[in-house]
Amino acid sequence: MPIRLSRRLLLAACGALGLAAGLSAAAVPLRAEAPIRIGTFLAVTGPASFLGDPELKTLQMYVEKINADGGVLGRPLQLVHYDTGGDPNKAVTFVKRLIDQDQVDVIIGGTSSGESLAVMPLMERAEMPFISFAGSKKIVEPVQKWTFKTPHTDTMACEKIFEDMKARGFTRIAMISGTDGFGASMQAECKGVAGTHGIEILADETYGPKDTDMTAQLTKIRNTAGVQAVLNPGFGQGPAIVTKNYRQLQITAPLYQSHGVASKQFIELAGAAAEGVRLPAAALLVADKLPEDDPQKAVVVGYMEAYEGKHGAGSVSTFGGHAYDGLMLITDAMTRAGTTDRAAVRDALEQTQGYMGTAGEVNFSADDHLGLTLAAFRMLEIKDGDWVLAE
Repeated sequence: MPIRLSRRLLLAACGALGLAAGLSAAAVPLRAEAPIRIGTFLAVTGPASFLGDPELKTLQMYVEKINADGGVLGRPLQLVHYDTGGDPNKAVTFVKRLIDQDQVDVIIGGTSSGESLAVMPLMERAEMPFISFAGSKKIVEPVQKWTFKTPHTDTMACEKIFEDMKARGFTRIAMISGTDGFGASMQAECKGVAGTHGIEILADETYGPKDTDMTAQLTKIRNTAGVQAVLNPGFGQGPAIVTKNYRQLQITAPLYQSHGVASKQFIELAGAAAEGVRLPAAALLVADKLPEDDPQKAVVVGYMEAYEGKHGAGSVSTFGGHAYDGLMLITDAMTRAGTTDRAAVRDALEQTQGYMGTAGEVNFSADDHLGLTLAAFRMLEIKDGDWVLAE
């Protein structure tokens, strides 16, 4: 029977760092038992490093915290990490190593959609519990028995953006998308749901992950009659270049980005050109601006204060939050299962109900390995070099 974690229990477990997965906050000396091995593969270097770097820092920080508080099932956690540089082929190699040589108990990670999709067949064959930190809908639809994920899907991002566009009276738009795994997936998903939201796509341009100037594509968009707003699915440096080129061309239609750039680094890369850009993101980016009665506030403020306390003011991002949720969800499943047996952990994970994380409230089921609703997304706008809740 699914176990619902009460908010009181979650907050009691948080302590100063906001741990929200039902872990004991009491400092219990670890017995001399074999560690629980948590495997992870992340893009800590390369074009997706602004996603993977905070993910690794988050896992390291909270593994240390959990161990200081007594570990899980009385055993310490051991993080086994490989840096993929964002390369799906390296991801496959490292996941094989994690499973066959390192003999990890579970795997969490996969910074990008391309990496996660590439390794999923390995996870399913090995019957290995896996929580991805990537955005593509294809990771959880159709549901794969052993695969779960923490961020909102690209389809949800499209729908949240289209809702905001419609509310502002924009129904005729253009798209300029990255050809990376995330950008291509979100482009396809947005085109698939545009009609149901009354959105007409008048222009559809793309750019490669190594492109350094998107002026040509944006000029075509500028010259397309009737465009009322522009959407840029993508992650990495590409969206920042698009934003700068957009302003240089003096395009006046509002610009929307995706949750793939939901970090302070995007604002820093795009500079003043980012002013007025809107995007859907988790509440974490506006943690201190949430109303006091918001049910997510305690969790996101706790994580933000812990992360920025260690890594500096303004360093928090939703990507580190994806890793936080992944680690908390998997260790909570182990705690409820009372074992690290893979099948038992997978079953407990699938029964998770009422977990309040940085992405929102998670309710997994046999038919839903994401567990988030569209309400978990917040529409944000960049004003004066910072994130604010869009009005």
